[in-house]
Amino acid sequence: MKKSVFKLIATAGIAFAANSVSFGQTNLGAECGCPTPVSSRPTVLVSTLATSGGALDGELTAANTIFDCSKTWILDKKIYVPSGKTLTILPGTVIKGNPGTSANATALTVEAGGKIFASGTPTCQIVFTAAADNLDGTYPIANNGQWGGVLIAGKATNNLTLAANGPFQAGVGDGRLCVADGIGTFEGFASTNSKDQFGTTPASFDDNDNSGILKYVSIRHAGAILQVGGEINALSLGSVGRGTTIEHIEIISSADDGIEVWGGTVNLKYIAMMFGNDDNLDWDDGWQGKAQFIFVLKTDNTANVDADNGFEMDADDQKSNLLPRSHPVIYNATMIGNSKVTLTSDNSGIAAIQAKELTEGEIYNGVFANWRYGLNVIKTLGTRTGTSESYHNWSATAGNGSNSLKVKCNTFTGIIQKALAIDKNGAVAATNADSTQFFTTDLNIVSGSIAGFSYAYAVNNTTNVVSTKVDAVPNPALSVAGCPVAPVDGFFSVANYRGAFDVSGQTWLSPWAYSVVASSVGGSVSCPTDLNNDGVTNNVDFLQLLGQFNQSCQ
Repeated sequence: MKKSVFKLIATAGIAFAANSVSFGQTNLGAECGCPTPVSSRPTVLVSTLATSGGALDGELTAANTIFDCSKTWILDKKIYVPSGKTLTILPGTVIKGNPGTSANATALTVEAGGKIFASGTPTCQIVFTAAADNLDGTYPIANNGQWGGVLIAGKATNNLTLAANGPFQAGVGDGRLCVADGIGTFEGFASTNSKDQFGTTPASFDDNDNSGILKYVSIRHAGAILQVGGEINALSLGSVGRGTTIEHIEIISSADDGIEVWGGTVNLKYIAMMFGNDDNLDWDDGWQGKAQFIFVLKTDNTANVDADNGFEMDADDQKSNLLPRSHPVIYNATMIGNSKVTLTSDNSGIAAIQAKELTEGEIYNGVFANWRYGLNVIKTLGTRTGTSESYHNWSATAGNGSNSLKVKCNTFTGIIQKALAIDKNGAVAATNADSTQFFTTDLNIVSGSIAGFSYAYAVNNTTNVVSTKVDAVPNPALSVAGCPVAPVDGFFSVANYRGAFDVSGQTWLSPWAYSVVASSVGGSVSCPTDLNNDGVTNNVDFLQLLGQFNQSCQ
């Protein structure tokens, strides 16, 4: 019942999108007392609250700067939250980034020791978006890279060592981020600016470091290429500790990765990434956090030159066997690719799971659809010292005995070339032992179709009109019999199914989430959103649903 109700709502949304703006978010924040429409809010240039670092940046001056929803806050420079200070963003608030080019891209960076408290609610999200986005649903999803993004620096463990990495090389873009042992610079920035650095001296690492809270936050149209190989992602996390809360995050139309993590122990939960043009969740430099409930819908623009992986997994880019290696533990992802098969110079294999640079980690109970490869694991050492690559961490028979890379109990459908690919672009044939491990021992399944699940979709990237809508929730639920399930440990939630969504419960996607408003995603939901666009969800909306579709809300 819940699922069929949502499909009707989504179908109605497509019709509305073609004829009006009633499924936009011009009334964002109305349910928590914010003035609407959003366009009526006066604007504030955030640089007026910051010391001037010159024409391009500034640090907030107050001990606790507060952004509330009475105004729209304009990032007109690179704005920094310095160590010892806090930025608080209240529910329903909109922050817009002015356009910039290359090194001039605007961004918000929380420095190591600084804090951000951005706690939205399901009906009053906090939205970061482009200056030109009027939130009425008409700003094209093709408009990625319109501003920089959000960056958070912490003091948790990473594996950066200056001697092993070699010095930071501005403009080279080869992944050399290290400026001192334990300290790196966010990609693309100058190594001489301490405000752009994450980490601390190894003796001072704090894996419980707390950089604040991001909750019910949507980051749209962000990402910027600062130099070749050096980009700002929609959300960049450098050495962020597990004391930080990152939950219910949306990344929409990012120009580079949705989220990139360099080291640290931060945990991620309820993450939706849609219409981005590069990798979705990318990690490096010893990330040892956890993640659960991740949903990805790639852009259908297959001409893009970027790598376009679901997970891109690295331990260190410098091939130096640094410890600790990246080893996140991930449950319940659903990632829908775009069927891209044409490789470019940036591609090392278009895969749902791209395991390289000696990564470790554990990925359980996911659903991956419409990718060139399922799991692509690198075997050839290349210039790496030692005798191991990511393949050797994965293989139980031909590896190094660690079995520290686990990919188990995942379902793959619509895989275009190989479910299991070995080495760059699948250049090495999988052995019988490899196939036995992947399919039989690790209970990964390749299926021609999944009941109740559809990965075919089509969206006009200029008008945002969806003509073919995916259904991301298998029905009946895919079995996890014999599989590990997420442990009860204070972070993970019990989820006895494969994929990001429970067919028997309501979706964790926010009712005001752009992914729902755009009518792109099927699945269960317990209530409709604001159908008559009066700023609140109430009995009038329920009656409208009943009157138009003879359905009620449970």
